[in-house]
Amino acid sequence: MSELPTTMTAIEIREPGGPEVLNPASRPVPQPGKGELLVRVLAAGVNRPDVLQRLGGYAPPPGASDIPGLEIAGTVVATGSGVNRYEAGDTVCGLVQGGGYAEYCVVHETNALPIPEGVSVTEAAGIPETFFTVWTNVFDRAGLKPGETLLIHGGSSGIGTTAIQLAKAFGATVFVTAGNAEKCAACVELGADLAIDYKTEDFVEAVKKATDGRGVDVILDMVGGDYVARNYQAAAVEGRIVQIAFLRGARPQIDLNPLMRKRLTHTGSTLRPRSVAFKADIARALEEKVWPLFAAGKVKVVMDSTLPLTSAADAHARLDADHIGKVVLETGL
Repeated sequence: MSELPTTMTAIEIREPGGPEVLNPASRPVPQPGKGELLVRVLAAGVNRPDVLQRLGGYAPPPGASDIPGLEIAGTVVATGSGVNRYEAGDTVCGLVQGGGYAEYCVVHETNALPIPEGVSVTEAAGIPETFFTVWTNVFDRAGLKPGETLLIHGGSSGIGTTAIQLAKAFGATVFVTAGNAEKCAACVELGADLAIDYKTEDFVEAVKKATDGRGVDVILDMVGGDYVARNYQAAAVEGRIVQIAFLRGARPQIDLNPLMRKRLTHTGSTLRPRSVAFKADIARALEEKVWPLFAAGKVKVVMDSTLPLTSAADAHARLDADHIGKVVLETGL
């Protein structure tokens, strides 16, 4: 470690608030612990949980860095004890509990993966948070099967563009909601069978029409609020609804009769607080089942924009705007 700097540039949250509270600061370079890699971060993904943390609504788990950022890509520069897969010089992407908006970050080796074939380092920084989230929720929790229908709310987001591609690659029919014609067109180009402009169309009516009144098998929802009751209407008998966020609020007023009458399953999860071992299982599944899809050109990282690390405030502003795909910070190292 002697050749490495002792301090680095990182992005701090000065206080809860808007994007302007994100400020570059000098922080000590972290030290890798047992089983961990120290990565020189070349790029870091920007995600909705980072925004929630900035607003004061999503505190880091105990022991995690207070620096925002849940996904990184870069070069391994040092390893802790017990590391056996990677060594200094390897290029990886990884899922972290925090600390991604920095020039250096630690990641457990089991939560790191080699960058897929044909994917740049910058693009790879947009993989972990979204692909881990979609895999564990859509395929593990909801059990999406070939031939079933999936409705994705927020189809043009990082999560949405990932879910479209994975669901199509594994044989599902995909419907999405998005906020304007441009976003809907982008979703269809990625493979969505139906894109619904939620500002001008009723998604319940649209999916009922598209399924001859049957409804959809699985719904991936990051909206919450009034969407919860409408999801119950849009779901098929034995449908499964997975909640991953509540952009319209977490306390909806709903009629539970459809839940019972249709025998629906409404579940949800958050990924950040889960154990290293849990995330390691997802990593193994992705490497086995999804990484070959990158090499085959069946899946890609949909990039909206890249900005310098020190422009994290602008990146958050972009995330709040009409973006399509991933927003990524580059360190310039």
